[in-house]
Amino acid sequence: MPAGTPDPTRDRMLCKAVGSQCGHRPASADRMAEETLCCHATARLDLWPLAMLRCGLSGNRGGIVPELDRDGVTIHYEAHGHGPALLLSHGYSATCRMWDGQISAFADRYRVIVWDMRGHGRSASPANAAAYSEELTVADMAAILDACGERRAIIAGLSLGGYMSLAFHTRHPDRTRALMLFDTGPGFRSHSAREAWNARARARGDDLDVRGFAALGASDEVRMSRHATPAGLAGAARGMLTQRDDTVIGSLETIRVPTLVLVGANDTHFLAAADYMAAKIPGAAKVVIADAGHAANLHQPAAFNQAVQAFLDGLPVA
Repeated sequence: MPAGTPDPTRDRMLCKAVGSQCGHRPASADRMAEETLCCHATARLDLWPLAMLRCGLSGNRGGIVPELDRDGVTIHYEAHGHGPALLLSHGYSATCRMWDGQISAFADRYRVIVWDMRGHGRSASPANAAAYSEELTVADMAAILDACGERRAIIAGLSLGGYMSLAFHTRHPDRTRALMLFDTGPGFRSHSAREAWNARARARGDDLDVRGFAALGASDEVRMSRHATPAGLAGAARGMLTQRDDTVIGSLETIRVPTLVLVGANDTHFLAAADYMAAKIPGAAKVVIADAGHAANLHQPAAFNQAVQAFLDGLPVA
């Protein structure tokens, strides 16, 4: 089997949870509290939101804090609540903590699955540059759904997470119940435009090598995130933020699942991309969130959640 191909047997799940739904023996509450706070040497109570405690210890919400071993690369993910599966993927240099507001809003009706991409948050930061790619990211998403026992899910993401959601659909349309694309774009048809984007992504990786975390800036989603090492983010910039071809943008007209395209009114870099996707994807719904920038879910959480709920309410029964 090729490296990176989802395989539930190989992708050993290391559950660290009370009330896990995945069939693994739960740890004691005391041990769970220790693992939730200390599974990485740098984790501290003042650095990780209480949501980590809640998802680790709350059996009544079905919260779990497991990890996947993906050919030696540890992938952190969490599953909260019960109901139809909703997989949320974060943006570049953010973590799954950017979705805490959506976990709170939707976990009573949906199984909200969030995760940290390679090089981000509590997932591993492999030294091998080949361990970062679009293909491996999509395979990680599929492996997470496998580990959770979910054949299909609503696939959603912001920025890089939105692009990877589209990439997931190109490879797994049968596993995609619906798409939600937040403050994101589909890539480029033009080779020169794609190469300009890739040059900026590689330069970002080089800057992280030189300046470390200081190169990240201070956007809202970045400020609420904690990462193990800037080297992981540099690897993700070079291998995951870069784009190889026009497959994703070329797939838009083939999408046959309900799709929400959402963008913040002040996210000027992605307004045109939102218009383009909404025009190309058959039947897509488009929502513009007033007074919101690139992280619309953080800038206007009530309006964001209302738009998402309205879209979810309109989905056909699974």
